[in-house]
Amino acid sequence: MTESSTPIVIVAYNRPKSLLRLLKSLEIAHYPKDKVELIISIDFSTNNNKVIEIANDFVWHFGTKKVVLHKENLGLKKHILLCGDYALSYGNVIILEDDLYVSTNFYYYALKALKFSVNKDYIGGISLYNHKINVHTKEYFSALEDGYDNWYFQFASSWGQAWTKQQWENFKEWYSKETIVLKSPKIPKNVSNWSDKSWLKYFIVFLIETERYFSYPKISLTSNFSDQGTHVGNDSTAYQSELLYAKKENYNFASITETKAVYDAFYESLYLINFLGYTKDTIEIDCYGYKPIGNKKFLLTSKILNYKIINSVSRSLKPIETNFIANITGAELFVYDLESIEKNKISNTTYLKYRRLIYSIKLINTKAIILLLKKLSKDKIKRHHKIN
Repeated sequence: MTESSTPIVIVAYNRPKSLLRLLKSLEIAHYPKDKVELIISIDFSTNNNKVIEIANDFVWHFGTKKVVLHKENLGLKKHILLCGDYALSYGNVIILEDDLYVSTNFYYYALKALKFSVNKDYIGGISLYNHKINVHTKEYFSALEDGYDNWYFQFASSWGQAWTKQQWENFKEWYSKETIVLKSPKIPKNVSNWSDKSWLKYFIVFLIETERYFSYPKISLTSNFSDQGTHVGNDSTAYQSELLYAKKENYNFASITETKAVYDAFYESLYLINFLGYTKDTIEIDCYGYKPIGNKKFLLTSKILNYKIINSVSRSLKPIETNFIANITGAELFVYDLESIEKNKISNTTYLKYRRLIYSIKLINTKAIILLLKKLSKDKIKRHHKIN
C-alpha cells in the first residue's frame, strides 16, 4: 500500500456553502502523481438536497470520488467514529469537517507526518490545524519555536486530523471500555463540561489517560471558519489560522524527546518543568491560571496567591513560558512554595488584568473601537425602526 492511497474523507451534514468552499480548496491543493481517493460522507438530513447535489456534481481530478449517503441521522460523534474506521481498511485516513479550508500543501504534510508517526506509540494522531488561541481561557497561545516543523499537544484535533490504522485501533480499544472517567483534575474543566455527544471530548481524555499526544504542525495546514451548525451558534473568525501556501515535500519532524515544544491538555509547557530544574511530581505549571492548584510543593502560575514567592517574571515575551526561560523581570507570573504561607504584597490586580488582556492583543485603537461601537449602535436603532 502506497502512502498516497490515504483517502481524504469529508464529514458533511447540512452546510452546502461550507462544503463547496472546502471542495474548492481541495481542488487547488498539491497531490502526488498516484491516485487519491476522495470520500464525501453525508449525514442524513431532510434539508440535505443541496449538499448532495454539490457532492455529486463535484469533479475530482486526482483519483476516484465516492459519495456516501447515510439513511439515518448519526450525529457528529457517531459520524466521525464511522469515518475514522476508514483507517482500518486503508491503513491511514485524513478527516476534514465541512467548515474547514485547507492549505495547498495539506496532503503532503499529512503523508509525511503519518509516516513519521509509525511505531511511535506516544503519538495518538496527527493534527493539520495549528492552535493560536488557548480554547480554555480564550487567550493568545503559540508553541515554542525550536526549529522543528511539529510540536506535541495532549489535545486531539477536530479541525483537520489524520490517523494511522494503529493509532485508530488504540483509541477504539480504549473507547470500548465500559467505564470511562470524564471528570478529574487532569482533565480541563472546559473539556469535561462538553456534551457527551462530542467525540473530541473522549479522544482528549484518551490521550490524557494513556499519556499520548497529537502531533501538530508549526504552520497550519487547515483553517476553521466555525460556520453555524449543530454545535456552533454563530459564524466566527476567532479560530482562523495562517495557512502554508508553499509546496513543501520534506519536513523536519522531532520526536517527543527531541523537541522543546510539548504541552499538556491545559496548553501548559512540559519543557518548562525541566528547564527550571523541577520534576513533574514537585511542581505544577499553570501560566494561564486555569488549573486546579493540586497538592504539589511548588506552583508556577499567574494567580495572585498568599504563598511564599520563589521567583516571578513579567508577562511580556511570547510564548508565555519564554518569560521564565529568559527571566524577564516582573511580577505577573509566579513560582510559589505552597508549603509556606505568606501574604502576597501585590494589590493592583486591575492593572494585572489589563496587562493580561493586552498580552493577547497586538494593538488596541481605543478611539476606533469607540467610533465603531457608536456606529453599530446607531445602525441597530435604524434597523429596529425599519422593522417596526
